[in-house]
Amino acid sequence: MPGLWRTRGEVAPIWPGSHHQLGSTWSEESTNFAVWAPEATAAYLCLVDDDGTETRHRLTERTLGIWHGAVPGIEPGQRYGYRVAGPWAPQQGLRFNPQKLLLDPYARAVSGRLVEDPAIFGYTVGAPQTRDALDSAGKVPLSVVVDDRFDWGADRPARRRWRDTVIYELHVKGMTALHDRVPEELRGTYAGLASRPVTDYLTDLGVTAVELLPIHQFVTEPEVAARGLANYWGYNSIGFFAPHAAYSSSGDRGEQVTEFKAMVKAFHDAGLEIILDVVYNHTAEAGVTGPTLSFRGLDDKIYHRVAPEPGDGGPPSLDYHDTYWDVTGCGNTVDASHPFALRMILDSLRYWVTEMHVDGFRFDLLSALTRTRQRLDMHSDLLVAIGQDPVLRQVKLIAEPWDASIDGYRVGEFPPPWIEWNDQFRDEIRDFWNGRSSGIRSVATRLAGSSDLYADDGRSPYASVNFVTAHDGFTVRDLVSYDRKHNEANGEDNRDGTDNNRSWNHGVEGETDDEVIVALRRRQAANLMATLCLSNGVPMITAGDERGRTQRGNNNAYCQDNEISWVDWRADDAWLDVYEVTKAALRLRREHPALRQRHFFEGRPTIRGGPKDLAWLHPSGREMTGDDWHDPTLTLLGMFVSGDPLRSPGPRGEQQVDRSFAMFFNSGDRSVHVELPVNDWVHAGEVVLSTDPLLPLGTPVKTGDRLRLGERSVVVLREA
Repeated sequence: MPGLWRTRGEVAPIWPGSHHQLGSTWSEESTNFAVWAPEATAAYLCLVDDDGTETRHRLTERTLGIWHGAVPGIEPGQRYGYRVAGPWAPQQGLRFNPQKLLLDPYARAVSGRLVEDPAIFGYTVGAPQTRDALDSAGKVPLSVVVDDRFDWGADRPARRRWRDTVIYELHVKGMTALHDRVPEELRGTYAGLASRPVTDYLTDLGVTAVELLPIHQFVTEPEVAARGLANYWGYNSIGFFAPHAAYSSSGDRGEQVTEFKAMVKAFHDAGLEIILDVVYNHTAEAGVTGPTLSFRGLDDKIYHRVAPEPGDGGPPSLDYHDTYWDVTGCGNTVDASHPFALRMILDSLRYWVTEMHVDGFRFDLLSALTRTRQRLDMHSDLLVAIGQDPVLRQVKLIAEPWDASIDGYRVGEFPPPWIEWNDQFRDEIRDFWNGRSSGIRSVATRLAGSSDLYADDGRSPYASVNFVTAHDGFTVRDLVSYDRKHNEANGEDNRDGTDNNRSWNHGVEGETDDEVIVALRRRQAANLMATLCLSNGVPMITAGDERGRTQRGNNNAYCQDNEISWVDWRADDAWLDVYEVTKAALRLRREHPALRQRHFFEGRPTIRGGPKDLAWLHPSGREMTGDDWHDPTLTLLGMFVSGDPLRSPGPRGEQQVDRSFAMFFNSGDRSVHVELPVNDWVHAGEVVLSTDPLLPLGTPVKTGDRLRLGERSVVVLREA
């Protein structure tokens, strides 16, 4: 379609190339380009020089809907995009516009940024049915040709067992942006994250895996940019094969790929796994009035689900193919049931495992991708394909088991080998410690591994990822300091973010100099962290919670790329007592298999004549009765875990023996006297973790002792 744009530069010859490998594949002889656009009438490869000069090559070969060609003489770092011609019929899901320079969906690297400008939209602003004539060149990011070679040396996946895993959820930039021990030029980057001060801190704390907030290339939504803010969290992906370029300290012409690989290698050398938070459920092109950046300009109706026709589950008011079907809250939903969209997701996942050596994935809003037509399906194409894939079924797979729809909440329903974020653990543990629990029975279920959710389908306690906070919501410090959200800085009149925080400010909203309130808040924060780390399942800590990080009451800091979100490494504001409790709890968990068991407790002896593997203790020293579980006045929960022997065998089938533990969780506002039970198995021990200042570490105890547990405290006793 000559005349629709201006190009400069001499057009070099193009070879037929191959359709087998999508994206750009570099070799010293030539670079192969291949892009899927089956409904297009023409496709053009556009090479862009540093000064913006664009050289266009018409791709003359099309095989199975894939346009392809090879160009000799191209060097790694070359920027490129595609222009694709075809019909403009939005009602039919056809939104081709060759005036828009498109990202390669399979690009291994992305250069440049998105500029807020009318040219980024495929339609004329104000007239959504009219194809726009503005050229988007210079306003949109570009794909980059990459040389994938990297010396991995002896790097191998750690393959740590789930029951031995402790997850630390962090943001690549936010973790080091304020870190005074990381070189200034590396702060906020992959290289900074890989530095020894960070990896040493994590291993010393007791973490075994980091879960990185999205690092797929993403862009800021135009409406957020219009408020002078930026997408910080990264849940707005546009490049599922490209590490986000802004986190690179070395450049955006492919250097980000090498830097990311070096980060992974450094983490593996430190014994740490890397899990990626991946956002395949929607794309950054948003709703039908969003920008045209990649997928929409190649084949809109394949990548984005459309509203169902009347009689097929959708309301009759929806205009078929003109309105997206959105269960993500982000304007569109990726159609993972389409063979090519499914292929792209699987290719992306395998790329990050085989080429980038990551150890697993946490799937954002996974329910949105597990649908056959519009209905939730636990035998959906995506789940079946991943479960059968010889590469993907071996890595860590975590589901966020809900989406933005009414029917999308599926906690406890995902099939093996998936494990799940367990928000019921979060809510019930928060309620217990803020004094609003409906009773201690449900809390006991969460402490023991949530068998009500995961035992019925043969999964283990580690199917539950336990957390009390995540990136989305209050930090632990804010959870004990605010009754209400304070999101005014987001520019949405404090309407964004949840109001269901289950938080308690302990008498004053926000920060205070009242020493009594501050001491109580710090003890409550330590209680939350200790409960998280000592519960059966996989604990997940949000970065900075262990040291009292605050977001000043903001519970939706997705657009706060500043000190509100970044981890504060200053010692003068750190809650170091909370850090010490967290570290001690993780050390106990690591050193004692009794505290991270593979099998659910059964409440009966593991050997004839032995102690029960789990017994719930009443403050009087006896076991809890049926009436006790329904006693609304009980605020103390006692938990005896036997280590003699464990129900789970050792690696060679041998019987495992560990020490036994008694753990007491008092959420009440007054102290409680506890009688230690007299039995034939445990006679003496000591306090090994305590948030009660009157029961310090090392305090000796013996059966029959009467202990006074302070208000709102956790105390752990270990058999001598």
